[in-house]
Formats: sequence, structure tokens, C-alpha cells
Amino acid sequence: MKLGVAAAFAILSVPIASAQEVLSADETAALCHGGGSICVSASIPARSTLAAQSWMSPDVGTAWAAGYKGKGVTITLVDDFSSTSRFSGNFGIGTQYQRHGEWTREEASMIAPAATIRSKDFSTGTAVSLASGRNVLNLSYGMYTTAGYSPNQIWWAPEEASIITYATKGSAIVSKAAGNDSVAVGGITGGQQDYLDLALIGKPTAIFVGALSTNGTTANKAQLAWYSDYAGSNPAVQSHFLVVGVEGDKTGLYGTSFAAPIISGYAAIIGSKFTKATPVQITNDLLNTARTDTLVNYDPSIYGKGEASLSRALAPVAIH
Repeated sequence: MKLGVAAAFAILSVPIASAQEVLSADETAALCHGGGSICVSASIPARSTLAAQSWMSPDVGTAWAAGYKGKGVTITLVDDFSSTSRFSGNFGIGTQYQRHGEWTREEASMIAPAATIRSKDFSTGTAVSLASGRNVLNLSYGMYTTAGYSPNQIWWAPEEASIITYATKGSAIVSKAAGNDSVAVGGITGGQQDYLDLALIGKPTAIFVGALSTNGTTANKAQLAWYSDYAGSNPAVQSHFLVVGVEGDKTGLYGTSFAAPIISGYAAIIGSKFTKATPVQITNDLLNTARTDTLVNYDPSIYGKGEASLSRALAPVAIH
């Protein structure tokens, strides 16, 4: 069920298919982005003293206590930072009224408070630049057009072309919101497909992120949120699909848009422990340490690799 996807023609040239750039539909609002050519490079106030919040997995506080908060890793949020569309929520620090990108940016910065946070307004279409050191890119949006094309028929704008290249070459970890149409990743909804999903399938550092209705435990297992897209039957998607809890009953924020920044934060935290690890190694560490015993009726076609486990990902002495 879609709760309103506000779409605009994407800033890209598409000779075969005219793709649209849209936010995944969140339960909170129908969102769109403005057309201003603004690339925001924002600084997020240091949150090193912020307490772990109840919507987070307890693993986050444990990682912080061990000294791992994302230092040395840059998270770039590619999102809406220029539109007039705002909505309310509360990450435990008071109710705020923000743009979609401001919410995803704040969430990632709260998970990994020592990471460097950068913002890239997705209405510009310009290439995403990488910082020195390790990079994580957060994509809480999709690129939709009429179903039936292959990704190589899309003439991508420099923005998405750069992201796809980074995921292909393993230059950056790409955390991609799975979508909120209750279909398999890359599936057809309303006669359209998310071609950014399709283009990232099989790329070594791309992770598709679905939403659970709560953080899972062995005593209280979690299940996929009713709106979340799932892994589907493609083994290439299953092997790069993770789920995390999106506890909207606590924050007022629902959707896989708010699952992806959790994985972005986890990746930064892992990078702050394993300082020599490559993006591919960090990606594989996240995927290979996911839990299945915290999920209701685990099935790889639903949950992919399972629920991301920050504690398990941080447990090794080294990763390879």
C-alpha cells in the first residue's frame, strides 16, 4: 500500500525511459523535493554526549561504551534538503519539523555521533563526491519509471551514475532503503519499478535495507513492517538485504527511509573499529553477522540475510 509518493521528473537524461526521482512513500507524509540546484554541505553538531535512545538497538549504546562511534568515516546523505516539504517527528530529543533529508541526516548522526556527516541535495543531479578515507552513502529515495526496461537502458544523471559506480567498484558502502510498497526489491508497483534498486543489484557494496516493526530479540522476535519491501527470490538481492527495527510508535517516523540511516550508522561504527577495513570488508561483515534468530519465521526471501547485529559485526578482532 502506497501512502502517497510525491514525484518529480528526475534531473537526468533518459533516452529510452523517463525515470522519476521520488522518495519512498513514508507513512507520515507525501513528500516531494524542490528543483533548486542546491548542494548542501552541512555540519551536524557533535552528539558525543547524547544518550542512546529507546528506538535504537541496545547494541548501539554498547558500541559507544566500547569507544566506537563512527570516527574516521564519512556518511553522505543524498536526500531532500531544499524543498518546502516538512513533517514532524521525535528522535527522543524533542519534537521537530524537518525536511526528509534533515530527518535521515539526524538519524544517521545519532547512530554514529563521531562520524563526519555530509548532505547532498538530490535535486541537483550532480555527481556525489567522496571524502578522503572510508565513505558511506545513504539513499532513502528511489528512481521510478515504467516497468520493463533494463538498468542499462537508463541514461543516468551524474548523481546516480556516480553512486552506481562507487557500489560497483567498492569505493563506498551504499545503504539503500528497500522501499515501502510491500513488494520484492525491484518489483513492479503501480506499473513502475525502482531502477536505482535494479542498478544496484549484484554490486559488492550495495545493501538494501528493509524495516522491521520493532528491534528483534530472541525472546520477542520481530517481523517485517507491513509497508516494507522484502528481499524476494533473487539470490543476489537476498545476499545483500538486511532488516532493522523502525520503531515509529516511539518516533512518529515510519518507512524504510528510516531503516537505511541505521545501517549507514552501523557501517560507520564498524569502520571506526576496523580502521584498515575496506568498504567491501565492512559490507560483508554487516551481511555475514546478521541474525535470524530474532525474526518471526525467518525466510531469506523475506528478510534476506536477517536483522543487522552491530554487536556481532564488532565482535571479531579483525575482519577480512
